[in-house]
Amino acid sequence: MVFRAVLAGCGAMSKGWLTALREHDLLKGRVEIVGLVDLDLATASARAAEFGLSAASIGTDLDTVLGETKPDLLFDVVVPPARAGVVEAGLRHGCHVLSEKPMAASLAEAHHLLAEAKAAGRIHAVVQNRRFIPGVRRLRRLIESGAIGELASLNCDFFIGAHFGGFRDEMENVLLLDMAIHTLDAARFMSGKSPRAVYCLQTNPPGSWYRHGAAANAIFELDDNVVFNYRGSWAAEGANTSWESAWRIVGSKGTVLWDGADAFQANIATGDTGFFRDLTAIDIPPPADDTQTHGHASVIADFLTAIETGRPPETVSSDNIKSLAMVFAAIESSRLGQRVAIDI
Repeated sequence: MVFRAVLAGCGAMSKGWLTALREHDLLKGRVEIVGLVDLDLATASARAAEFGLSAASIGTDLDTVLGETKPDLLFDVVVPPARAGVVEAGLRHGCHVLSEKPMAASLAEAHHLLAEAKAAGRIHAVVQNRRFIPGVRRLRRLIESGAIGELASLNCDFFIGAHFGGFRDEMENVLLLDMAIHTLDAARFMSGKSPRAVYCLQTNPPGSWYRHGAAANAIFELDDNVVFNYRGSWAAEGANTSWESAWRIVGSKGTVLWDGADAFQANIATGDTGFFRDLTAIDIPPPADDTQTHGHASVIADFLTAIETGRPPETVSSDNIKSLAMVFAAIESSRLGQRVAIDI
């Protein structure tokens, strides 16, 4: 089927959505954009012209455009403070909704949206595109295979000197709120574990060009005594990691290293004598399904297929709230200076 969709929020991020829908093999011909909405009519009109959407309804009022077009889907690309109202409007008009991250501005708001989606009988899912990349999929498959034994810890470093300018420079908790959810969601996905508690220290390093919270160190307790150590900074000059972080994942039999790009190293202990046991290199399996390795396009494709088949999408909000809870618990731990349980 061809889904009819309205896109709300026609700023810079909307271009990536519309490009993927028009050009990616996973999506071509599956969605018709019937409406574009933005608080600035000129912005919506310009985006429509850029993508040749002359037949689409253009407006500044979401309810009006949804009423006129009666779409199947709402693509929510608005700023986080406006998210709840946009999702509620989409559900009220009978749409399945796919939102940019984060899914809500608070856990209470997230729980409210879960209840609204359930009451409407519609799917609400969240764009967590960084779990849909080859490296993350390969590590998930390696861990699941048991090749490195029983999982003990995931450890990641995220250090980038990112000079965005604009609103991020003035945000509170900028690293945790605006970036870390990608890494936390990836850790949760790769491990297959749910979060239980966290201790976090947030800082703003010397020389930081951000107002607040450009760096964080967090220790997450996951199911089955698995530990996830997160070290990150957006004000770290001189040796950028990948945007996907640099990872060390430790199991009872061995360890895998990933630079966040294309370099992997995995070894298991095979000897039974000596101070350091002999090691044997092992291969990292390929992704189980190549269609799940195309980032944003794969998220949207998974959302569409879920609607067609009746299964939950991988990033359905009832699951994604666990990643959101990790962010807010880390912020709360930093504020209190103590360990915080993660209750979902």
